[in-house]
Amino acid sequence: MNNLLADPNRYFSAETLGMAADYVLSAVALILILVVGRYVARTVRNWIRAGLDKPGVDRTLTKFAGNFAYYGIFLLTLFAALETVGVETASFVAVLAAAGFAVGLALQGTLANFAAGVMLLVVRPFSVGDYVEIAGETGFVKEIQLFFTQLRTRENRLIIVPNGDIFGSTIENIFEADEIRVDCDVGTDYPADIDETREVLLDAARSVEDRLEEKGEQAALVGLGGSSINWQVRIWARPDDYFRLKQELIRQVKYKLDEADIGIPFPQMDVHMDKLNGEA
Repeated sequence: MNNLLADPNRYFSAETLGMAADYVLSAVALILILVVGRYVARTVRNWIRAGLDKPGVDRTLTKFAGNFAYYGIFLLTLFAALETVGVETASFVAVLAAAGFAVGLALQGTLANFAAGVMLLVVRPFSVGDYVEIAGETGFVKEIQLFFTQLRTRENRLIIVPNGDIFGSTIENIFEADEIRVDCDVGTDYPADIDETREVLLDAARSVEDRLEEKGEQAALVGLGGSSINWQVRIWARPDDYFRLKQELIRQVKYKLDEADIGIPFPQMDVHMDKLNGEA
């Protein structure tokens, strides 16, 4: 301290003051870059969220896109700020790349589900509330998230399906259309007259209330089975009425066939016993 008071010029030379000024300016520049970068990142995030905030865009995708842009811009800002104060960021980038590669290998299944979730939210093959068959499971879509999709079955069971399994398989959106066909498969006795049976089955279809009458009804002869003549009775319904009208169609088919005394045969098998060398 005494040396500093005795010879202040030795410690406060032009070179020392210049170095101190450089450090202060670098620190101020670092703070300014971080503040401005954070402001820009937040602004871009809000723009993206506002631009994607539409009825046809999932909110999960909107939040993800906004946050992805925010952290991406802020990370670039951080690297620029460190470069300003003379910190070499090449080593940081290399470490991050190596860490990202290692994490990617460890979580490749999870990342596949994540990528599939993004595609599902962008392509939108189904929406919340749709009745679908995906990855071998059937139910109403309860929630679509980035890593998995939740289904609620008719038995009120919750099924969680990884998005990777969904996007890599066939997706059937059963109630996507405003009209859906309701089928009832039934077999009748061979002795029954085909034309009479057809009229009975058509009468059963016409007896179902709340069906879409303008679409008509059908009693299609689909094949000759081993024990029965096989039919398919068809009507059309709105998706909300599908399960109720299917039950009513089956009920009417059974009642009408009973009234016409047309049987629904059980599977039958004929066994032939032949004699071999005089022995049964």
